[in-house]
Amino acid sequence: MPPSSQPPTYSAAVAPGALPLIGHGHRLLRGSAEYLASLHLHGDLVAVRLGPTTAQVPCHPDLLNQVLADHRLFDKGGVFYDRARDVAGNGLVTCPYRDHLHQRRLVQSAFRRSQLERYSLAVQAEIASATADWRPGRVIDAFPVFHGIALRTLGRALYSTAIDAEQARGIEHAFDTVLNGLFRQMFLPGPVRRLPLPSNLRYRRELAYLHDATRQLIATHRSAAEAGGTGAGGSEPDLLAALLAARDDDGARLTDAEVHDQVITLLAAGTETVAATLTWSLWRLSQHPAAAEQVRTELARALPDGRTPGWADLPQLGAVDRVVTETLRLHPPGWLFTRVTTAPTVLAGRALPVGSTVVMSPAAVSRHPAAYLAPAQFDPDRWRPERLTPAARQAFLAFGTGARKCVGDLFARAECVLTLATLLSRHRLVPEPDADLRPVPLATVLRPRRLRLRVAPH
Repeated sequence: MPPSSQPPTYSAAVAPGALPLIGHGHRLLRGSAEYLASLHLHGDLVAVRLGPTTAQVPCHPDLLNQVLADHRLFDKGGVFYDRARDVAGNGLVTCPYRDHLHQRRLVQSAFRRSQLERYSLAVQAEIASATADWRPGRVIDAFPVFHGIALRTLGRALYSTAIDAEQARGIEHAFDTVLNGLFRQMFLPGPVRRLPLPSNLRYRRELAYLHDATRQLIATHRSAAEAGGTGAGGSEPDLLAALLAARDDDGARLTDAEVHDQVITLLAAGTETVAATLTWSLWRLSQHPAAAEQVRTELARALPDGRTPGWADLPQLGAVDRVVTETLRLHPPGWLFTRVTTAPTVLAGRALPVGSTVVMSPAAVSRHPAAYLAPAQFDPDRWRPERLTPAARQAFLAFGTGARKCVGDLFARAECVLTLATLLSRHRLVPEPDADLRPVPLATVLRPRRLRLRVAPH
């Protein structure tokens, strides 16, 4: 076999610096994405310790794609999903292989492109409402503001109408507590999680509220739909109506419990992730004037009349889309997931027995030098078609890949692009000097500790 046709070989290593009891938790606490992105310096498959659990981290794009492509061998499970199921039950993101195809077919029907165009109206309505009183001099706390906007946007898409303001604040607070506590719960031994500690009690209280609020929203939707039309807001079908009406090829539908789990899954996966992407995008643009000017020029051309952009404008918003993509590469919101091997296998020459934990992290490959030139540099134009390489495309895994790729990826991307385009066509947002860009320790979604933006004259 000539050298050029030999299959590549991959190295396996053990990450140094583990501490008793917590393993490498202290490294993740100090800088999750940066630490994971640095692991490739040790090898292509690196063993780390997450508390008492030894986990394998694929640090080469080829290996991570291999794991993602075989979701039967590398099934959803491990310490992350054990805790995530407390929140999302057996929803599409958390369910094991045996349940996935049934759920995917049903949920996918709610995300057809024709439906997405209708859902995008929720983005337009919410961003117009949320920013109507923004004036020069106002200072916004970026992530909380965008989290609220994303939650209310998804609420409009789910239920046709805006969620009651008080209920939206309650759900937002509950998600903040639960999602920020998820990784802490993950690292704690079972006996400690069951102790009546204030943090444990707060976590359980907000988790119970989240489930109760979801049941109430579904019940209200059903009553309104029966009384007045297809969706809660009238005759137009909304996202929840699409979930309730979905049937697979055999005529099976989602059970009430499955609908509940899917709604929680959508709210969890589609709010903080969007808020973090918007927050990081605006920070990056503030530090890269050339990229910001390219966006402003594009918006002036695409939206000369100052109108709110909609679904039909997306093809003309390529520069904004590239900013979102590059932000997702450098700051993938979901930074750590776990899979469990269902059979003995070998990865990078390392034998993995049944039940081995594999950590999947887009951050571990998104700055890999084999995939990107100047990988630490913010360069939206690397995503122009003439510059895009197969290696770069393969290493971009913010939405996953294969059969378990994020079902709402097109909607999430459109929401980010339309929100950014609306904001930047009407406002100039300047970071306050007190920004703290260190990641929130062990937050489920990678986001800065503090970024406040001042509305400046446009």
